[in-house]
Amino acid sequence: MIIEDDRDIADLLRFNLEATGFRCKIWQTGRDAVGEVRRYRPDLILLDLMLPEIDGIDICKRLKKNSDTASIPVLMVTAKGTEIDRILGFELGADDYIVKPFSPREVVLRVKAVLSRVYDRPEGRASKIFSVGPVTLDVQKHAVQVNGADIGLTSTEFRLLQELIANPGKVLTRDRLLERVWGYTFEGYSRTVDTHVRRLRKKMDRAAGYIETVRGVGYRFREGI
Repeated sequence: MIIEDDRDIADLLRFNLEATGFRCKIWQTGRDAVGEVRRYRPDLILLDLMLPEIDGIDICKRLKKNSDTASIPVLMVTAKGTEIDRILGFELGADDYIVKPFSPREVVLRVKAVLSRVYDRPEGRASKIFSVGPVTLDVQKHAVQVNGADIGLTSTEFRLLQELIANPGKVLTRDRLLERVWGYTFEGYSRTVDTHVRRLRKKMDRAAGYIETVRGVGYRFREGI
């Protein structure tokens, strides 16, 4: 799904994506798009931030708060390219961030990378269930429970927790987490990891202490408390 009010940009994105084999739908206003996401359930959303009626920030918030749409990956496309804008996008649960003007080829490559991270899992790992202390993560069901209660995570938060809980007791550097969870090495983007860890801990509530900060290095999932 392409949510973009500039028809020329939307058509450019659709042309290049469909040339690669994707099927695309375009919505030009935020108000229409929110309802259509719930009805259409796209595999990925390309979301412009500057939209009429409801802006992209509000759309992202609404989608990530709704359990039916929280796991749909969001790739933000916007003219706002400052660090604080990118950090805000990731804080809201965006999976990637592209700044206008952009290369259509780069957009296609990033779309493929995000879809690969979210949906293309080897069968052996897809059926894996990780359980440490009160935390259980089921990869196949894309579900997480803390003390037997379900918690709602975005697709990025889920992959971050999966990477941590799959390596209990092992220190994972921020660079490794960026590469494994986001798919690239974002130079200078260590705050992105910190932001998502903070959000993940908040959702884990009393089990937040299982994610331990190793100062100057990264994070590890404790084997027991």
